[in-house]
Amino acid sequence: MKASLGGFSFYQLFSEGEMDIFGYLETVKHRYRLNAVDLWNAFFTDRSVPLWKLASDDHLRKIKKSLDEKQLTVANLIVDRAHLWDPDPGERDQLHRNALEHLHAAHLLGARTVRIDANRGPGELTEEQFEYTVLRYREYAQLAADYGFTVGPENHTGISLDPRWMRKVAEAVDHPGFGILLHIGRWNDTDEPGDLLVAPWVNHVHLDARTLASAKAEAAVKALADSGYEGYWAVEYNAPSDPFIEIEWALATMNRLLAAVRRAASK
Repeated sequence: MKASLGGFSFYQLFSEGEMDIFGYLETVKHRYRLNAVDLWNAFFTDRSVPLWKLASDDHLRKIKKSLDEKQLTVANLIVDRAHLWDPDPGERDQLHRNALEHLHAAHLLGARTVRIDANRGPGELTEEQFEYTVLRYREYAQLAADYGFTVGPENHTGISLDPRWMRKVAEAVDHPGFGILLHIGRWNDTDEPGDLLVAPWVNHVHLDARTLASAKAEAAVKALADSGYEGYWAVEYNAPSDPFIEIEWALATMNRLLAAVRRAASK
């Protein structure tokens, strides 16, 4: 089983100017001895504007060079501020252009999977939103397939926290370039097993501290592995203090879980 570490895990250090993209890559490779990263676009965008503007292609190529030198795989690119739906048509168009630019960046960086949110925050769900979401994800999935990766939403915010809606979107998109970033266990209250409802479309997995510390963690990981998932498992844990120590704990805990699931599968 393959392990990765999410860039958002270093939010505190990044926001305080104590870590940049190259420091993050060094940390993942040499401190934690991993071979894969989950890049967060905040590390290489201009965040002074509402829709974060990507760095130049030249800067992205420098990041790619650093990735290659360290033999790091981009297991996932997390894209914020390029979500699909906004009630305002003009805003939707700008978000769409930003998403297309990020798909180009994912290609330059060699990403395996890309997360672009369906929407941001709460709001009334309409048929128009659903149809637009399916249309855009189908378009992005084709671009992703052309580039050699997969793209889709995460159960992150708003309507994407409803596993039935996520499954409905996946069934409607019906494209091999589409995939769901599953943040294990992060769903609105539901009587249905959210993780397993979307399991056939999962292209990447995140585990946070709450999940890792849960008595149900091993069962959740085993259920997904049993469903056929073979991608990367990534820690995404924004520790409020002592991030290096906390992330070391999280990675060790995740690795123990994965090892336990491997042992059980081999019996």
